[in-house]
Parts: sequence; C-alpha cells; structure tokens
Amino acid sequence: MDTAPAPKLAPKLALVTGASRGLGFAMAERLGASGWHVLAVARTTGALEELDDAIQAKGGACTIAPLDITDEGAMGHLAQQILARWGKLDLWVHAAIQAAPLAPAAHTDPKELDRSTACNIRATAQLIPLLTPLLLAAKGAAMLFDDPRAGEKFFGVYGATKSAQIALARSWQAESAKTGPRVLIETPAPMPTATRARFFPGEDRAALTPPGQEADRLLALI
Repeated sequence: MDTAPAPKLAPKLALVTGASRGLGFAMAERLGASGWHVLAVARTTGALEELDDAIQAKGGACTIAPLDITDEGAMGHLAQQILARWGKLDLWVHAAIQAAPLAPAAHTDPKELDRSTACNIRATAQLIPLLTPLLLAAKGAAMLFDDPRAGEKFFGVYGATKSAQIALARSWQAESAKTGPRVLIETPAPMPTATRARFFPGEDRAALTPPGQEADRLLALI
C-alpha cells in the first residue's frame, strides 16, 4: 500500500493593486490570513512592509511590489514575472484609485485631471489585457469597486474618471460572461478611509463600516 503523502497544493495567488491602505490593505490582509499568496502592489514601500508584517503575523505569505500602476513598463514586467513564476493568477483585486480633491467643474485642475485619467482609466485599461490571460489560466476572478459619484457637486474629476473606469469594467464583465474570467463589480459600504475623510471632513466615522469587516463581506462573494 502506497503511504506517500499527497503533494502539497500551491496556494492560490491574489494580486491586489492599491494594497497600501484602506480597503485594498484589508482585502490583502484577509486573503493572506486565509491561505492565499498575496502579491501586493502600491507606491508606498513602508505601507507595503506593514502589510507584509501583518500577513506574516497570521501565518500567511506576501510578495510586495512597490510600483506605480500608471507605469506601463513596470506593469508589463510585473505580468511577465507572474507568468514566469506562477503561470497564472487566481484573483485580481483592483483597489487603486486617484481621488482628486473636490472642486467645482468650472475650476478643474488639468494636472489633477491628467493624474486621475492615468490611474483610474488608462492604468485599468492596460491591466485588463495584461492580466486576462493569467486569470484565464487559473479560471480566476477579478473584483473592481464602484463609487457612483458621477454628477454630484464638486466630484467632477473623480466622478467622471471613476465612472469611466467602471464603464470599462462592465464592458469586460459582459464580454467575459461566457468565456471568463469572472468579473465582479461591487460597491463597498462607506468606510473610514483617508480618501473618504478628505471627501467628507467632520463626518461621524463611528457610523462607518470598518475596512476589515467590509473586506470579509466582499471576499465571501468570490
């Protein structure tokens, strides 16, 4: 009788873009604690190191990648490295966002518009074709987050670029319905994040949903 132990299955791989704070940090932390290998991408090295420490403290594994998602060359290289090392991607959580300061549409700052367009629209448009083959190889899923502010007072740049990002994601979702990958677009509950604090100063943050709690709800949908 063969008593050799069964081969150990490799952990599932999750790429979290925008993993340095807020919901992205919470999603990455929860995934790592659940046995996923987390590939965490953000611009802030120190915050990524804190995430790595938090995941390792719970027995998980994390690879940090201090990168700017608007750097097309860096994102292309990242996709190549994922292919070479893992050969697939089980989950992509896209939490990266450029949240322009609130301002009247008549006083739109061209630099803020350019930064928001680069992050919210162009980077997402580049990442979708880069990551689709990797997600298909794993029969994986992608999760993006809506924040329907289009048309609200003073949310011109943020609302316009965020809604454009989600319009692109919904097209991808419809196109992938039969072929994969699975594309989920969710609207998180209001959370006490730094971005929301800038948008709604003085708000009662005790009434908001903790990011960790919201991450648990969202991950249950995958």
